[in-house]
Amino acid sequence: MGKTPESIKLKVTEALSKDMGRAYARMGPEDLEKLNASIGDIVEIKGKRTTVCKAMPAYKELRGQSKIQLDGLSRQNAKAGLDENVVVTKISCRPAERVVLTPTNVTPSERDLKYIGGLLDGLPAVEGDTIRASLFGSRSADFKVESTVPKEAVVIVPTTQLVVGNADESGKARILSYEDIGGLKSQLHRIREMIELPLRYPEVFERLGIDAPKGVLLHGPPGCGKTLIARSIANETEANFFTVSGPEIVHKFYGESEAHLRKIFAEATAKGPSIVFLDEIDAIAPKREKVVGDVEKRVVAQLLALMDGLTKRQNVIVIAATNIPNALDPALRRPGRFDREIAIPIPDRNGRLEILEIHSRGMPLSTDVNMEHLAEITHGFVGADLEALCREAAMICLRRIMPDIDFAMAGIPYEQLKKLEVHMHDFLTALKDVEPSAVREVFVEVPDVRWEDVGGHAGLKTRLIESVEWPLQYPHIFERAGTKPPRGILLGGPPGCGKTLLAKAIANESKVNFISVKGPALLSKYVGESEQAVREVFRKAKQASPCIVFFDEIDALVPVRSSGSSDSHVGERVLSQFLAEFDGIEELNGVLVLGATNRLDMLDPAVLRPGRFDEIVEIPIPEEADREEIFRVHLRSKPVEKGVDPAKLAKETEGFSGAEIAAVCNKAALAAVRRCVNALKGSPDEEVHVLVLISDIETALSEMRED
Repeated sequence: MGKTPESIKLKVTEALSKDMGRAYARMGPEDLEKLNASIGDIVEIKGKRTTVCKAMPAYKELRGQSKIQLDGLSRQNAKAGLDENVVVTKISCRPAERVVLTPTNVTPSERDLKYIGGLLDGLPAVEGDTIRASLFGSRSADFKVESTVPKEAVVIVPTTQLVVGNADESGKARILSYEDIGGLKSQLHRIREMIELPLRYPEVFERLGIDAPKGVLLHGPPGCGKTLIARSIANETEANFFTVSGPEIVHKFYGESEAHLRKIFAEATAKGPSIVFLDEIDAIAPKREKVVGDVEKRVVAQLLALMDGLTKRQNVIVIAATNIPNALDPALRRPGRFDREIAIPIPDRNGRLEILEIHSRGMPLSTDVNMEHLAEITHGFVGADLEALCREAAMICLRRIMPDIDFAMAGIPYEQLKKLEVHMHDFLTALKDVEPSAVREVFVEVPDVRWEDVGGHAGLKTRLIESVEWPLQYPHIFERAGTKPPRGILLGGPPGCGKTLLAKAIANESKVNFISVKGPALLSKYVGESEQAVREVFRKAKQASPCIVFFDEIDALVPVRSSGSSDSHVGERVLSQFLAEFDGIEELNGVLVLGATNRLDMLDPAVLRPGRFDEIVEIPIPEEADREEIFRVHLRSKPVEKGVDPAKLAKETEGFSGAEIAAVCNKAALAAVRRCVNALKGSPDEEVHVLVLISDIETALSEMRED
């Protein structure tokens, strides 16, 4: 007689985002041993319903905890929520002869079935399950398993006959789960404990003698995943979900707007447990003292009454989302209405990596694609930007096969799509078109200037690399040393010595976000607007950190405070605002302020103290060795006569600045162009040899000296 299969009880936890739709059940090796199962064996998962998955090992951090990692689809198939227990048993599974599927979100055509069948190959399934095929890009096709031959649990193999019926009439959108959210694990955990606990286990709160939390306000920059979180929570909890977009509440007739809100809350209470999601809540609940219209005031008052009025809300949780929380009425933002406010931040490097993996899940990626490198160079990108980046890379890849497509056919055959591969250079090309939305208004195209394009100043370059690049690359070493990197660097020196050029090189080499501010551009004729502009620059920089803010001609923005000024003291107020933002009570983390001026004497002493501009770097007129290097930089791309010696030219240009040396090289090249054009007067199509002669450089030098 055969040995009875072992069963073990394990607690469900969320899967890795890359495992979504693959029907993996990841558990510790000790649990696999108890089940007498090997990697790749089929196991039966029994929650409120029974489904089947492939046994896979869990990663180190989840071993020895009696946990099983199941993705959103498998949890839905087993009817088991996160942190609930399921019974796992190893079973033997036969290959499927025939599987009847009903599409739930995409109806594939007959010729696409072979391609989709290839994607479903190896998936275990049981009647009633939902299975997923990840298509090109971040799209996917979901199917319900209507019947299988043989009747029990089966594995789809290449010989399985797939029969796809008509689409499900409900026309549902793709099922979202927690695995579709990347980089927000801690925020998601806090939201889940507020929303799932009261809906699933209300008796816990009764036992503790407290009211369950009733509302969550999600705020953060656009595109960071506020609405996505609400949609995935609606799918994961078995609560009724009512979504209200702010502006659709407002009606033209008196009292209609409030009645609409009351109706939604009444329906949610009747069908409880329910979640009411108010998207763009700032549209319906602005500050009453600042609103002119009567409708908004009444809608705010109605919302306040519904959320915490005389009649208690029963089994209704309110989630609201906004990207301008300070525009909301303060009465809404108290416990009892919104018990918890959760800021959804711009994702960090690890968050960006998770998001990129989610959006490139169904992509046929080439082996040269390095997601870690992409996550490192996409500072300031929110989830929506990263999704756009993946989509753009897929579009660039599609353009390659466009010439081979016969447009007379209906659609692109999947045989051709199968050959597609998205390469690393597709992502890097897409990166030029997709800008980080957090700094889109102030985003500047970083010039392609490298350290080798800056002649001389070797010591200066080293100091700037230490101040700018090291804190970004080795923050842990700074932490261990108990020191903070410089907050500001001020480049001073005479005109033309390379201050702005050095700033361009720093921006390009450090690969971080770069905001360039021309000092006078922030000044406005209206009272308070200049200070607002300074606040806005620093707010954007904090949002998009790590970030460099470059103030060119900073002496125009923060001059010495004068006692007898006759203007409206705009300069002094702007300076005070700048000082407060730069080194105020609020920490300026991940932001480096870079200033450039040729009038250090005009700057206010308060700006120059350590803690603001920690490093004041004086850039002198270049020495002979520096001049030689500058000549080499400017002559290397020009067709120069053999006898031109940069060392000799450096000796002859005592007292020249970098800009003047660049002008000499350009003038000499223009003289060569002039000579060639004059020689071609009669026949413009003739081949010509351009050459910059020593005499051209000598003439340009003598002209420069005369000027």
